[in-house]
Amino acid sequence: MTLPSQLGDLSTGELTARAREVRDRTTRTRVTYSPKVFIPLTRLCRDRCGYCTFATAPHHIPSPYLTPDEVLAIASQGAEAGCHEALFTLGEAPEDRYAEARDWLSTHGYASTVEYLVDVAGRVLAETGLLPHANAGAISRDELAALRAVAPSQGMMVESLRPDLAAHRGAPDKTPERRLATLEWAGELAIPFTTGILVGIGESETDRLAALQAIAAAHARHGHVQEVIVQNFLPKPGTTMRHEPPCPHEDHVRAVALARLVLPADVHVQAPPNLSDPAQLGDLLDAGIDDWGGVSPVTPDHVNPERPWPAIATLREATESRGLVLAPRLTIYPSYAAEPERWLDPATRFPVLDRSDAESLGRDDPGAVWPERHQAAANVGTGAEVIQIGRRSTAWYSGADTHPPQLIHTDSSEVAALRAPGGSLTNRVGGPVAEVLSGVEGGQEVGEAEIVTLFSARGPEVAAVAAVADELRRTAVGDVATYVVNRNINYTNVCTFRCTFCGFSKGPLSLNLRGAPYLLTLDDIAARAAEAAERGATEVCLQGGIHPSFDGDFYVDVVRAVKDAVPGIHVHGFTALEVTEGAKRLGEPLSAYLTRLKDAGLGSLPGTAAEILDDDIRAILCPDKVDTEEWLEAHRTAHQVGLRSNITIMFGSVERPVHWARHLVRTRALQQETGGFTEFVPLPFVHMAAPVYLKRGARRGPTWRESVLMHAVARIAYAGYVDNIQASWVKLGQDGARQLLAAGVNDLGGTLMDENISRAAGAAHGQLATPEELRELAVSAGRVARQRTTLYGTVTDQPQPTRRQEVG
Repeated sequence: MTLPSQLGDLSTGELTARAREVRDRTTRTRVTYSPKVFIPLTRLCRDRCGYCTFATAPHHIPSPYLTPDEVLAIASQGAEAGCHEALFTLGEAPEDRYAEARDWLSTHGYASTVEYLVDVAGRVLAETGLLPHANAGAISRDELAALRAVAPSQGMMVESLRPDLAAHRGAPDKTPERRLATLEWAGELAIPFTTGILVGIGESETDRLAALQAIAAAHARHGHVQEVIVQNFLPKPGTTMRHEPPCPHEDHVRAVALARLVLPADVHVQAPPNLSDPAQLGDLLDAGIDDWGGVSPVTPDHVNPERPWPAIATLREATESRGLVLAPRLTIYPSYAAEPERWLDPATRFPVLDRSDAESLGRDDPGAVWPERHQAAANVGTGAEVIQIGRRSTAWYSGADTHPPQLIHTDSSEVAALRAPGGSLTNRVGGPVAEVLSGVEGGQEVGEAEIVTLFSARGPEVAAVAAVADELRRTAVGDVATYVVNRNINYTNVCTFRCTFCGFSKGPLSLNLRGAPYLLTLDDIAARAAEAAERGATEVCLQGGIHPSFDGDFYVDVVRAVKDAVPGIHVHGFTALEVTEGAKRLGEPLSAYLTRLKDAGLGSLPGTAAEILDDDIRAILCPDKVDTEEWLEAHRTAHQVGLRSNITIMFGSVERPVHWARHLVRTRALQQETGGFTEFVPLPFVHMAAPVYLKRGARRGPTWRESVLMHAVARIAYAGYVDNIQASWVKLGQDGARQLLAAGVNDLGGTLMDENISRAAGAAHGQLATPEELRELAVSAGRVARQRTTLYGTVTDQPQPTRRQEVG
């Protein structure tokens, strides 16, 4: 093992090779960046550093500080552009040097610059949802603690611990003791912290190693250093160091590699991309960085205004040229966001969650993510009635009336372009995702770990996963895209269970969130079934709340009422919760009860009530519902008595990719045992009116990338066991469903006359898609459209109502 003191003896090539190995082992192919807006709160500073053009004197600027309105205007511009971070940069304690700063603060009611920073950062967080990152310098423990309540992360560059640098003359805050004290206090306060070194200001490589070792030691004590910036010095006109040479590129590369090798593997290493020429970005990746830092589409780098930010497309090109993929992050890195009780103040936990994807990275759908605010809603029946006020987000969400970004192209030529001359669809990507896909192409079955890896796909990896999934789809079912003409009958919205995600059910006295409680009579249900048959439906789907007055015989009576009205219609009804509860209330064995339902005319069971088949997650989403084993047992028993069923998953609320993987593996195991599942139906969480979201306890549903991967990875995981993968147009929209037809999907679900449950959670897509619309959707994706039965048979004659036609 090479000691840190011996690393300087290694050649640059050996250093960078070792650093890459550490990086690839830790972050694999992923390189992150933070979409940010830069807010220069004040350019006044009591320090005078020899390289700095940011700090200035009062007579050079119109005001000592930006006003709150100016701060919010800049932040709003960033939010509108899709940023996640508000980077506050400011001089250190200017009130100690300038009367103008003291007077401004006093006039506006603040005792210090940091007190003002706390106030405006809190306003930015509340008004725009951007996550403040406070770069306030070598501040006190109390000041760090005050900022923790409004900023999920903070930062301060160590720069160098060499005490005699000319660059730091006249800078009382740049002494090693002050920098290390702030770094230590941040750890004691459990603040996710960014620090770094400045390379080329007169220090030696030995000095750099000393600074990196001090940072590593602080992290070993507290675990709080989330990233280290390795910044190269560039001389600037108007500074005392304007005639000094810039940091040599090789010195910078070596410093990056040293940082990667000296620091613990869980500390991320960053190099600012705007301080290197575009042709040199690949060298920084080769030296082991895994993050590009903050990049703004809106504001310049006020510290280095002569060096504009590179376009994201430039960073992506440089990143992908090294076989890596680019992903946006938040100010706080995933490992810290995943432990909010330890690392985040209660006031910042939901704002972080609200911008997170399932891996605690930044949501990557383009568009604005504004905080959602709601007013008390009126009773509007069974539709969504939580009314949002204020600025509307423009990013895609499940259920929203927004087109998803184009991640997957339906043109077969796009897939042909992915396929390399060697015949593999994975040759354009590398790393673990490519390894798993190569195994899939070789006929291997994926396990939990491999499924989690596929869910981590980003950039070109997503297209590769989708392409492999679509090849499996073509092999399994050909180019036919099916749909069923059906009607949903939600017979009651009264429920004794308290699922935290459900915006549909309510207690009998609940009138404030989701409309008046209702219970359809048997005649109502029969009439709706008859109407469905007259409109060409071959299926009715029966679901509802667990009404306190129900016994198990109610469900038997409902099936009989439907079959009496339309003997030929297929009854697809009753979740695992409903049949388990029905049998329990009757004191009847589940197999006997399901047999009675089948004898009455029940044709199959929906897979809803599955949510996430992991009891840790169910304890949050549905603590009093059937647990994982009870759901599996209900479907096992249904299959044993001759009833088919399907698999669903509700994804995008509080769970992680590992929970998705466990869900797929557990249901696949049951399918291997019984063969009774007909299809897999992913149901993205619709957040808008879900209680768990309104109570600030869940994400905003999946991202579009996660939605694509859920369908594609399911096709791969279920290969050879479940042939049909369905896209829910109700939650994803028809444009979304069209893309998914090129990512492993072969079924468009039902026409769903009256789909109240998704609407109750806030979905904007209507309550009916006509057969003609679904056929056009399939054809537009290059598929052959075909109507099917519930069990994927061919539709011949339409069921016709035989009685009760006069009802309703």
